[in-house]
Amino acid sequence: MRRFRRLLLLIFVFPALSLAQSSSQGHPCMPGMNMPGCPGGDAMVMQPQDFLQKIISHTGSGASAEPVSTPAPMLMTRKGNWMLMFHANVFILDEQQSTARGADRFFSTNWFMGMAQRKVGRGTFTARAMLSLEPATVTQQRYPLLFQQGETAFGVPIADGQHPHNLFMELAALYDLKLSANNLLSLYFAPVGDPAIGPTAYPHRASALEDPVGTLGHHQEDSTHISDDVVTVGLTYRIARIEASGFHGREPDEFRWDIDQGKIDSWSTRLTIEPGKNWSGQYSYARIKSPEALFSNEDQERMTASVMYNRPFHKGNWASTILWGRTRSLSDHSIFDSYLFESTVRFRDSNYVWTRTENAERSNELILGENRLPPGFQERPIGRVQGYTLGYDHDVKLVPHLASAIGAQVTTYGVPTQLQSIYGQHPVAVAIFVRLRPFSGEEK
Repeated sequence: MRRFRRLLLLIFVFPALSLAQSSSQGHPCMPGMNMPGCPGGDAMVMQPQDFLQKIISHTGSGASAEPVSTPAPMLMTRKGNWMLMFHANVFILDEQQSTARGADRFFSTNWFMGMAQRKVGRGTFTARAMLSLEPATVTQQRYPLLFQQGETAFGVPIADGQHPHNLFMELAALYDLKLSANNLLSLYFAPVGDPAIGPTAYPHRASALEDPVGTLGHHQEDSTHISDDVVTVGLTYRIARIEASGFHGREPDEFRWDIDQGKIDSWSTRLTIEPGKNWSGQYSYARIKSPEALFSNEDQERMTASVMYNRPFHKGNWASTILWGRTRSLSDHSIFDSYLFESTVRFRDSNYVWTRTENAERSNELILGENRLPPGFQERPIGRVQGYTLGYDHDVKLVPHLASAIGAQVTTYGVPTQLQSIYGQHPVAVAIFVRLRPFSGEEK
């Protein structure tokens, strides 16, 4: 364990300190995009100017891309031929919930991403590692999230809780090759990574960056963002991109410290359109082999569609996402839909206001709570839950290149008739938190 801690320090802490020192000396060139004064004429800028540049920047999850104008807080420096970047988002929060099914918990949600890029041949090579300490900072293998379903803890279904992310969220190598001025070929290889399904996953979306907890529709929308043995190929022409992925379909098990492995048995495809700097839309389709451990004989079909919008303005920006996700069992053809709207406004540099509205189908598994499923149990839809979240936080200047915010959010729920005897009619959840995020100094 001591050697493991030293390894984490070498991978993330020491480079982050170096990046923080270097970021105060101005922004260096980055391979892949044009920037005056950079060698080679094909260097990457802090803010991409078109869709191809946005893809090569790889600031999202997997190979996904948000609107070109979307800001990406990070630390950056150049070491020889390498451009080094560091992203992170850390919440330390106290969650309080009403209703008998609710819980109160002090925990932390977090992720840390280190990235290195350089020119290799005619293209740009990117190495990326994303870690989370949630296996240690989220106790009892889940944190409270009313009406949430998905995965297991201690061998039983998780109910009213969100599982922690794995220590290794992503270990990936990417290569982007410009075939012409308007064409880009992209390759993505990841022992652990994010296949071409859905938009940018919720922990990394600009519209959700201030919300410390997961979405109710996570397992219909973007739960594949931590998948094993992912291979993706993408082809981009001007404003359009088509991708195809192969990956292992089983969701991560409840032992969050290791890397799971499995054969490539699932596939997905995604079409992304970015008609302007402020807009991005995608549709994706997937066939997933045996995603759930408790229903190992059941395969799934998944579809998602989304539109993302970002509007920059003086000392701020407004980022929004509309998202639909659907899973369909290929065994009994049961369908679960989820709908989401989320929006975050940053204004006067250091103020954030956000909202999240969800409408998500729930199953009869939720009625049983966290208990072993009875023999012959058949999962089926029982109604839709609505969630309405409003939050605010404010950055305070404590440490250079570290955006430190204090904030709170409140979530109320609409409960279907079948669940009102368990949850009541109007349960409420309140979260008070501190948020920490590195930045270069230019975004604030």
